[in-house]
Amino acid sequence: MTGHATARLSPADPLAEISGLSLGPAAGGPPVLHDSCLSVPRGQVLGVVGRSGSGKSSLAYSLLGHVRPGLEVRAGTVRVAGLDPFDRANARRLRGRVVSYLGQDPASSLNPALRIGTQLAEGVRLRSSARRAHDVRARVEELLLSVRLPADRAFRRRLPRQLSGGQAQRVALALALAGRPGLLVLDEPTSGLDPVLADGMRGLLAEVLSDGDRAALLVSHDPAWIASVADDVIRLEGGRIVAAGTPKAPGPVPPSAVSPTGGPRSENPRSTGTSSVGGLSVRGLHAAHGRASVLYDVSLTVPAGSCTAVVGPSGSGKTTLARCVAGLHRPARGSVEWREDGAERGRGAAVQLVAQDARGALNPRESVGGALMRPLRSVRCHSAQDASQEAVRLLGLVGLDADVLARRPGELSGGQRQRVALARTLAAEPRVLVCDEITSALDPETASGVLNLLDSLRRTRGLTVVMVTHDLSAAARRAERIVVLDAGRVVEAGPVDRVLVAPEHPVTRELLAHADGPVPA
Repeated sequence: MTGHATARLSPADPLAEISGLSLGPAAGGPPVLHDSCLSVPRGQVLGVVGRSGSGKSSLAYSLLGHVRPGLEVRAGTVRVAGLDPFDRANARRLRGRVVSYLGQDPASSLNPALRIGTQLAEGVRLRSSARRAHDVRARVEELLLSVRLPADRAFRRRLPRQLSGGQAQRVALALALAGRPGLLVLDEPTSGLDPVLADGMRGLLAEVLSDGDRAALLVSHDPAWIASVADDVIRLEGGRIVAAGTPKAPGPVPPSAVSPTGGPRSENPRSTGTSSVGGLSVRGLHAAHGRASVLYDVSLTVPAGSCTAVVGPSGSGKTTLARCVAGLHRPARGSVEWREDGAERGRGAAVQLVAQDARGALNPRESVGGALMRPLRSVRCHSAQDASQEAVRLLGLVGLDADVLARRPGELSGGQRQRVALARTLAAEPRVLVCDEITSALDPETASGVLNLLDSLRRTRGLTVVMVTHDLSAAARRAERIVVLDAGRVVEAGPVDRVLVAPEHPVTRELLAHADGPVPA
């Protein structure tokens, strides 16, 4: 894709335009995007919706002149401010100055080794006319205040690991705004945040998008948010734009209330009928990262075959607890034990973690087939042929086709990577599955399918589940018990029906007040 469109644009011309864009694997195969066309006028927001793997992120990346590894542009044109972003010289002129990107993972935007003040200052120097130290510092402080963060020296000297998830996402937004871009590409920017922080981020982005002639392409699985901010909406299915028009305002549908076929669920899967003999026991757990304590005297019990949800604000210690339970983080004090049929079993493969960051959990140089076949060969398959057949079956369980086996993680969407990570974990035949926000990157239909799969595994195999989640609706429908964490401590715990109907702690009440849609009793 080449060309240097340099004609001056009139105010009536769209800021971004895609015409007949098709993307597909460089090695051949069906297209990821097929004949896609759209335009983003100045001052307007275009919403993009669709199932995980439908091509939403690939479409968004194209506005920055980027395609995922292993893909290529097969046809079509992309123009941003009249320039082709796939041309290297144009990309340098556009990125950060005319078009900026904010995704769901702030870690991909922030350098873990640099203080946030340094990163913002570098962004200001590269993307604006500010050069003098005083002017750069003033702009950095202005950016931090604009995203509702402290601008003092102590905060600017923090490293990304010293920020909560919500703070890191706001710093990433400040970095995206450093060059005052006219077009923001927002790819699920709230999906990894708890309900309180997600609500705050949506309000903050609404303010950012109301600023003058700024336009945006907003990719989201939240239909209510799309309806509230978008001027137009397109829907993708299988890499094709199948619908376009003005947004309607349907009531938000909780992800766990939708069946894999899109209809409402008609049964409550919480009663599994499995034996409660044995289970997972966490006692007096204390954990730290370096000298910073993260968990304080955390205790919980998960009967065998049951599901316990762990909820709480971002930064409350949920992921650290999940990693301790899975044996991936050594606690300072306390114990984690799994007992079955009254006999203690070593953890090993008995307890497996499905991490929130599927990109970090998968080897970027290993194919999906390789990632699945290693645990299959070591656990239950004696031949490569058996392992290959079982890998195809596992992919089918999580809603993926066999052609995914040959791809690498970088060639998959975020939702597809998450489902591959779940399939790999199931290959080890765990007795306890620790799920850390495994549906946060999935659309409601796919998320419901994954949760239905977990319910089925609980019924048929007696699988025990610890579900770390921000989705209180999913917790209400899928779990028997719920544990609420705040600042590393258990502040409330008990049966789901009691905690979510009559919460006693202010943190629980606040999470419920900001939940997306009604939380079923």
